[in-house]
Amino acid sequence: MRESRFTDNLRADLPASIVVFLVATPLCLGIALASGAPLFAGIIAGIVGGIVVGLASGSALGVSGPAAGLAVIVLEAIGRLGAWDAFLLAVVLAGVLQLALGFLRAGIVAYYFPSSVIKGMLAGIGLTIILKQLPHAVGYDSTPEGVLAFSQGNEENTFSALRQMVAVVEPGALVVTLLALAVLILWDRVVKNSAVSRWVQGPLVAVATGIALNEAFKRFAPALVIQPTHLVELPIAESWSGFLGLFTVPDFSQLTNPAIFTTALTLAVVASLETLLCVEATDRLDPFKRTTSADRELKAQGLGNIVSGLIGGLPITQVIVRSSANIQSGARTKVSAIAHGALLLAAVVAMPRVLNLIPLAALAAILFAVGYKLAKPALFGDMYRLGWSQFAPFVVTVTGILLTDLLVGIGLGVAVAVFFILLTNYRHPYFVENRPYRTGDVIRIQLSEDVSFLNRANIRQTLANVPDGARVEIDATRTVHLDHDVLEIIRDFEQRAKMDGIDLRIVGLPMTRPPDNAMRRVHRALRRLRGRPRPLAAPLPHRSA
Repeated sequence: MRESRFTDNLRADLPASIVVFLVATPLCLGIALASGAPLFAGIIAGIVGGIVVGLASGSALGVSGPAAGLAVIVLEAIGRLGAWDAFLLAVVLAGVLQLALGFLRAGIVAYYFPSSVIKGMLAGIGLTIILKQLPHAVGYDSTPEGVLAFSQGNEENTFSALRQMVAVVEPGALVVTLLALAVLILWDRVVKNSAVSRWVQGPLVAVATGIALNEAFKRFAPALVIQPTHLVELPIAESWSGFLGLFTVPDFSQLTNPAIFTTALTLAVVASLETLLCVEATDRLDPFKRTTSADRELKAQGLGNIVSGLIGGLPITQVIVRSSANIQSGARTKVSAIAHGALLLAAVVAMPRVLNLIPLAALAAILFAVGYKLAKPALFGDMYRLGWSQFAPFVVTVTGILLTDLLVGIGLGVAVAVFFILLTNYRHPYFVENRPYRTGDVIRIQLSEDVSFLNRANIRQTLANVPDGARVEIDATRTVHLDHDVLEIIRDFEQRAKMDGIDLRIVGLPMTRPPDNAMRRVHRALRRLRGRPRPLAAPLPHRSA
């Protein structure tokens, strides 16, 4: 049975790793260029993020590597420190700080971000991906400015590139984009769930189509040939010594420079926050509803940044673009992330010339599909139907990410979510019996009148610690307002209970769908008619804030 499961997982993970590898390759190079770093530094970070972080991480589907959100910080830091090897020392120290945060159990901070903001982050990233791939789709990426617009999270670069690309359209690139998109759409509809689709994914076919088309253009339609500047550009080492020469070690003599520690602290805080948010988002996308330990992830990222800095790589975070591509490609375990790192290493050593045949237009088509799945129009309708307390933070987060950057957008969304919490002025704790658990005991969780997303961390941890085969009762008879975030956590636990043999009983809470505003008003009216429930005679032993 175990061997069969392993084989099934491998059949899903290996094709997914190829897709992630194809998506990560140009991103690693583009982010390195945007950061003012050697191009090979982006490849190093991708390899370390896949292999080192993949082995150490507890995330089943998360993929780590250089992040576009750090590009501006890295660019400014390199200029301020004056040398690339000095900056590498800051990356190593940032990794040490992340390790310390992991051991201090600081990862729980990620659970205090509302789901409306996380979904807004996903949608904002999806729209940003689509916008940033439009220049590549029409062949407007032959200048450094075009590559910077692709890599950075800066609105001015992105939209200025979109304005300029209208006048510079390469017919060959446009043909490749359209045909690659057609392949992706048809592959999903025609070949999906077949034996072929288990090993050959649509994005891989789209890339092969792009290469074949450009080679055909060279022979039959020279006017449509895609220029080398519109293809993947991997550095090529002619010998083993030349390959080793691409690596750089930090300048440890800079340990007395205070600016090194300021840069390290900035990198550690920003990279940790991005990682934790991406971990939360990736867990939400996980079809198996697995939960990643945020503390372990911080330790894994810290180890990855230490290794990356020691051998000349960019700083690393978990990246939602690669993680979502990994999930959408059908990955099941972290073997996919590790294999994608191994593929990056093998490709840069063995076949850089083959990879340099891939048109960026074909990769743009793949990312169009990824971006669309993250920002489907139906998502906006679903969030609107949940009410303004969910829709407003969602829209503000999306808008903030598009007009500024990832962290500013998230900050604005959280501020709006907190405003709605303060506006309702309802935040009460939940209660759970605190006594030694014995087999056969019923674990009772009493939800209070009003449960907000600020309670989700404790509720999530409590449910995650429930042993397989246990008996659990969640009592919501006193609950007047249950935040959508907490309702989603309970729904996820209900799915887990079915798989893990947990005897779950939920009282006073409809689990098929969240009641709409009209139903909530009816429920509240009925409670008022019955009279408010009397308070407990004595407080339960354990109270969580």
